[in-house]
Amino acid sequence: MSTTRGPISQFMERNYLHFNAAAMMDAAKGYETHLDEGGKMMITLAGAMSTAELGISLAEMIRQDKVSIISCTGANLEEDIMNLVAHSHYKRVPNYRDLSPQDEWDLLENHYNRVTDTCIPEEEAFRRLQKHIYKIWKDADNAGERYFPHEFMYKMLLSGDLEQYYEIDPKNSWMLAAAEKNLPIVVPGWEDSTMGNIFASYVMKSEVKATTMKSGIEYMGWLADWYIKNSDGKGIGFFQIGGGIAGDFPICVVPMLYQDMEMENIPFWSYFCQISDSTTSYGSYSGAVPNEKITWGKLDINTPKFIVESDATIVAPLIFAWILKM
Repeated sequence: MSTTRGPISQFMERNYLHFNAAAMMDAAKGYETHLDEGGKMMITLAGAMSTAELGISLAEMIRQDKVSIISCTGANLEEDIMNLVAHSHYKRVPNYRDLSPQDEWDLLENHYNRVTDTCIPEEEAFRRLQKHIYKIWKDADNAGERYFPHEFMYKMLLSGDLEQYYEIDPKNSWMLAAAEKNLPIVVPGWEDSTMGNIFASYVMKSEVKATTMKSGIEYMGWLADWYIKNSDGKGIGFFQIGGGIAGDFPICVVPMLYQDMEMENIPFWSYFCQISDSTTSYGSYSGAVPNEKITWGKLDINTPKFIVESDATIVAPLIFAWILKM
C-alpha cells in the first residue's frame, strides 16, 4: 500500500476490493494513469450534482489541473453559485419521501424549490443571482456582444459583485475555481434551467435579444474545435457523472467529426467511465453500457472502459479523493 496517500485513499485501497467498490477503484486508477501519461480529461455533470455539494471535491480537482473541460447541465452551472451565496438559507427535508401534496404546496408557498432532500430558497438564491446576471446580460445586449451561458456566469463571479453574499468557503465552489482558471465549459440545453427560463422571459418581454446568448449549436462547434486542438498524444478521457444531455452532447463530438466532417484521423475518446444507477434495459442513454458506444463511433475497441453502478453523490467524491491522494 502506498504511504504517499492520505487516509481516505488508504482506506479505499484496503477495503474496496470487490463488486462496485472494485469497479470504482479500477476507474479511479485508470483516471490517474490517463493523466500520468499526459492525457486530458472531460468531466460531465448531470442532474443536480452542485446542490449535492460536489464543489467541495471538484473545485480542488480543477485547481490541481485534474480536469481540462467540463460539460454540465444549466442547473449545475447556476446551483453551485446559488450554494455559494445562499447556503445558510437552504432547508433540508430528511423525510422527503413522506411529504404529502399539501406539504409540497406549503414549500412552494414559502418560496422553497425542492431537489430531493434539499430546498433551494427562491429569494436568496434565484432572485439574488437574477439581479446581478441580468445587468451583465443587458450590458452585453446593449453593446451588441454575444457570449456563452457560462461566460456570463464567469463575468459575474470575477466581477466580485457576489462576494458580499458568500456563505461558504469560496474554495468549495467549483464554478469559482473554474472561473479563476477560465476552464472550458459546455452547457448543452442551458435553456432548461432557471436562469435559462429567466433569460427567455426577458427575450419575450423584448428586454434582450435571444442572439445575445450563444446557442447549443455554437457550443458544439466550439467543442469540436477544442477537441481537434487537444486530442493529440494520449488524447482526451471522458468521466461521466450520471447520464443525460451533459454526457450525450459532448461525447457525440467524435462521431460528428469522423462521420459528418469526414475527419477520418480524429481520435476516439481515450478513457471512459460512467457513474450511474440507471437500468440498462430501458433504452435510455443513461443506462447504456460503454460497449454500446463503440457502435456509435464514440469509443474505440481498446478504450479503457469503466462503469460504476452506484450513487454518484457517494462515488464521485471518493474517486476525486483518490486522484487528489487524500
